[in-house]
Amino acid sequence: MTLSRLTSISLATALCAFGAIANAETIKIAIAGPMSGSVAQYGDMVKAGALTAIEQINAAGGAGGNKFEVVLMDDACEPKQAVAVANKIVSQKIHYVIGHVCSGSTIPASDIYENEGIVMVTPSATAPQLTENKKRKFIFRTIGRDDQQGPAAAQYIITKVKPKKVAILHDKQSYGQGIASSVKKDLEAAKIPVAVFEGVNAGDSDYSAVITKLKSQGVDFVYFGGYHPEMGLLLRQAREQGVKATFMGPEGVGNKDVTAIAGASSEGMLVTLPADFSADPSNAALVKAFADKKRDANGPFQMPAYAAVQIIGDAIAGAKSTDPTKVAAYMHKNAFQTPIGKVEYDAQGDLKSFRFVVFTWHKDATKTAAN
Repeated sequence: MTLSRLTSISLATALCAFGAIANAETIKIAIAGPMSGSVAQYGDMVKAGALTAIEQINAAGGAGGNKFEVVLMDDACEPKQAVAVANKIVSQKIHYVIGHVCSGSTIPASDIYENEGIVMVTPSATAPQLTENKKRKFIFRTIGRDDQQGPAAAQYIITKVKPKKVAILHDKQSYGQGIASSVKKDLEAAKIPVAVFEGVNAGDSDYSAVITKLKSQGVDFVYFGGYHPEMGLLLRQAREQGVKATFMGPEGVGNKDVTAIAGASSEGMLVTLPADFSADPSNAALVKAFADKKRDANGPFQMPAYAAVQIIGDAIAGAKSTDPTKVAAYMHKNAFQTPIGKVEYDAQGDLKSFRFVVFTWHKDATKTAAN
């Protein structure tokens, strides 16, 4: 086995696989997120990354000699369903969870996991409320927070776009409204006028009322906090009504289906995403492993999901235990080399550092790093 930061398991895991844990177990690990519904694409990304990691760890002898068994759980990105999923995970005595995916679902589910001593690592939920001022023992991320992503977007707007008048829209949900508020705060601090700050209803099919407001205010830049179904419609309907403003959104809009909805109107959309880890040359072997299973490694959540599983596996090996309390403690105290780089956690379970990158989206659903 070639040792690099992109091997399927770390040296610690590999060593423990040769007998450090005498009584090997089968460890159930849940992948929880939207397997159905309007944002199921994000669940597919997380599933692709997590399954690839689980398969590679098992093929290499397991996490400290223990094999993972996958349990898929669908929360449809609905908070009430996420709570039902979390309770099902508790009843099935599953001690490790990859997910949830949407912040609005992850936050209520995480309360249950924390109370029950279940290790949860989300590769996609960015809302600060998940961890802010909670110093949780069992809740972790492999992605940055909105108060890291929002400033990255605002800094680009301030220094590169330099708009004259901005509209900031959001979907009234914890993720979308939270990041929209973060961007608004930084733009106003930089004396960039925010002429419109307004919520839209997720799932609506007609946004003509708010688009009329954009036109009447003469905005030349629109930031939207939310997911791709609403962004796609906003883009298409805005262009149909003659709005030429540049649109920008967070990683929740960075999905090829935004182009399926908006068509050519998606050209030039700006989006903040994690760095394109699939383009990192040191990840080439891992990208091939995805391709061999007919999975796409190119997306915002695949590599963070892979890293989430790897970190749990490495922590089980390092702690020489499958006890989630010991594993969580090991995760807090140690650094991990992963496909997304070096991972270290603070007392809240947040990453000590994470970089968001601004990309320009194109009408063929590809993206390039923004100037």
